[in-house]
Amino acid sequence: MSRLQGSAGEPRVLLYTRVGCHLCEEARAVVADVCGAAGEAWREVDIDVDGPGGDLVGKYGDYVPVVEVDGVQQGFWRVDGARLARRLAR
Repeated sequence: MSRLQGSAGEPRVLLYTRVGCHLCEEARAVVADVCGAAGEAWREVDIDVDGPGGDLVGKYGDYVPVVEVDGVQQGFWRVDGARLARRLAR
């Protein structure tokens, strides 16, 4: 599952998740709130679906949810909303 929210084009924020992950549900809510307040687009990537050849499963499988801003990993397991907001303000 991929979901683009906000303005057109590649978003600054990527949230890597998988189905059935309760931490991913919590992270989705934090990312949606912070990005909405900042006016930033974000995209959710299901690592079990979107990874070519399972590359994302190998990279993020034990760490989801993982959030990246501008291609730089900002955190995993629990998303810190304040940290994400500070990063987006740069």
